[in-house]
Amino acid sequence: MNLIMKGLDMDIKAMSVKKFFLGKLFLLTVFSILFVATSASYAEEKKEQLVWDAGAVQLQYEKLALGVYAYYPTDAREKNPKGYPVATSGGFVVGDKGVLVVESMVNARLANQVMGFVKEVTDKPILYVVNTSYHGDHAYGNFAFPQSVKIIQHSKTKEFMDNKEMFEKDKQFMAQYFGANRGIEEVVARTADIIVDDKKTIDLGNKKVEIIHFGFAQTWGDLIIWVPEDKVLWTGNPYVAAPPALPWLLEGNADKSLATLKKVRKFLPEDAVVIPGHGVPTKPKDMDFEIRYLETLNQEVKTAIANGSTLEEAQKSIMMPKFQGYVLFGWVHTQVNVPAVYNQLSKR
Repeated sequence: MNLIMKGLDMDIKAMSVKKFFLGKLFLLTVFSILFVATSASYAEEKKEQLVWDAGAVQLQYEKLALGVYAYYPTDAREKNPKGYPVATSGGFVVGDKGVLVVESMVNARLANQVMGFVKEVTDKPILYVVNTSYHGDHAYGNFAFPQSVKIIQHSKTKEFMDNKEMFEKDKQFMAQYFGANRGIEEVVARTADIIVDDKKTIDLGNKKVEIIHFGFAQTWGDLIIWVPEDKVLWTGNPYVAAPPALPWLLEGNADKSLATLKKVRKFLPEDAVVIPGHGVPTKPKDMDFEIRYLETLNQEVKTAIANGSTLEEAQKSIMMPKFQGYVLFGWVHTQVNVPAVYNQLSKR
């Protein structure tokens, strides 16, 4: 946990690929610790201590508009309001020419579930798969899609996944925390055919999809997917789930995370539908909880520093009771987010 205490406001643009990988490893390690430490009821159900079991997750899909669908874990509606972690959410958009899929999941089993959903609603071919970040549960399933499918990523996502040595090590850690012998070991890195570092519009034929990089949100390579005609947006991990879920400042840069969330929130009409990284569809107003949390956290840490508090003292005193509904609050807030903001503000 020393890395947390030193802060995570690292600029990945200046990081070596090795350091980039270590950040990923750290994310998985902390996530595993959080789950085991705060979810005893889950631990009793399994001999293995997994964040969620990649071999057991089942998905379901929901029609949001003509040709626009979200998919998410079948247990998300029950667990999201209780603040428990669930597997990845995504979706797909169907046009006259073909289909664009958002997120490929962590293994071929789940990728095949997604492709099965597409086949249930259309005979149009899948033309594109978009990964919102380099995280394995959002991008590992790329290899299971037909070779004719074009993969869309940010350049930072491609950079990480193209490093063979680091990617193989990453798979080992993913298998450790999401389950060995669940198909993660068979994953083959498949990276971008199309790079989006700013904005790109994909015309599916009578249905346009905008892929936008609003800025650093949780990583330097976060992509947001927007269907303007139907006002549907996918956020990936920057917006984890509806309240009481909190943002994870695993790579620091709290100010950038807040600025980007505000930018996305301002971008959205109030009647839009938002599919978070790990939950059921929500409304833009639900994002205000994360924004208020980051604003409050920033102010309370700033006050603590002005009063001469050490990091350890700040961790003990900054409890923010209005935001404590998240099951993982004690770890995500106290051990990850408070140190991230404290170290960033201290450097100033």
